[in-house]
Amino acid sequence: MAKDWLAEKTLTPDQEDLRDVISDIIQKFDMQYWINCHRDNRHPEEFVQTMYDGGWLTMLIPEEYGGGGADIVDGALVMETLNRWGCSGGAVHAQMYQMGALVRHGSDEQKQKWLPQIAEGLRLQSFGITEPDAGTDTTRIRTFARREGDDYIVNGGKIFTSRFQHTDLMLLLVRTEKYEDVEKKTDGITVLLVDTREARKNGQIEFRPIPVMSNHETNELTFNNLVVPVENRLGEEGKGFKVILSGMNSERIVAASEYIGSGLYFIDRSVQYAKERVVFGRPIGMNQGIQFPLAEAFTELRAASMMRWQAAKLYAEGSREGFYANTAKYLSAKAQWHAANAAMDTFGGYGLTEEYGIAMKFMQSRGPLIAPISSNIVLAGIAHRDLGLPKSY
Repeated sequence: MAKDWLAEKTLTPDQEDLRDVISDIIQKFDMQYWINCHRDNRHPEEFVQTMYDGGWLTMLIPEEYGGGGADIVDGALVMETLNRWGCSGGAVHAQMYQMGALVRHGSDEQKQKWLPQIAEGLRLQSFGITEPDAGTDTTRIRTFARREGDDYIVNGGKIFTSRFQHTDLMLLLVRTEKYEDVEKKTDGITVLLVDTREARKNGQIEFRPIPVMSNHETNELTFNNLVVPVENRLGEEGKGFKVILSGMNSERIVAASEYIGSGLYFIDRSVQYAKERVVFGRPIGMNQGIQFPLAEAFTELRAASMMRWQAAKLYAEGSREGFYANTAKYLSAKAQWHAANAAMDTFGGYGLTEEYGIAMKFMQSRGPLIAPISSNIVLAGIAHRDLGLPKSY
């Protein structure tokens, strides 16, 4: 890694050690490892297992349940560091941000049951939320959970559910009241914690892989009379929208940290290449056509990083304010994309080749502009909530 560009946040000695430890661990997963995974459309199992074995994916679980007792600030630092070294943190990030829903909204009994198991390696890597006919309008989901005694019987389907094939537990968003039957459209939504292991075996959950350009394992799911115990419900029945909003703040913070790390990866690689690549008798880094796009992307990354740290600080303090987390995600996704384009221009034709590792990361950098939340939806929310403009959706 080149220059330390985290100066907008003063790291504690422990955080500096954390960054250095992660940097050392990740050296075994070099650029060729990620190129091979991407080329073969293979899940990076070795990388994921290394992160599990080191306790890095359970660091946000309180110590009393066997976790690391860290906060979201430390988690953000880990994800940024991983991606700055060229890793694909999307293979593991859900284990961090989904923990928030269980820690914040789970009952004492649920925490006692599940958190120690997760701390020991039980994988919580999927969140079933998006549906084909709902898209970003989450309130219009149709997957329905009918209560029968001590169980919910779930039928319906989800799309773009990531890492389902590599998870043991998933959070599932369902309706327990139909959209047409509620006065407030956010009512009637419930969050369930689903043990996918048995459900896959008995056919209660079927999945169909969806090939995507970024080697991000994603799937379409179908639920066939899926049985989920009522005791696995997080929060109140019909009030799950508040649960997911709280969890989404942690998702935005973790995702923003990944994008910032990847953006700095592009900057690091491009600066080094621009100093070494000689055309017309001089390093291309002397040309303002190379300098200015890199400098602009770098300033955007620094600004996004400052917003990310503010969001992480507020979340760690217990705040449910969404402006900073959403804005951090918006700024970081855009900054990463600008850095990716600047890197492609810097590397020229070599950026298109597999061996330089730019093309692979370039493809991974487009998706964050539309997921896990569209940049346009973030802007629409700010216009409505913060500027007081009429709601557009």
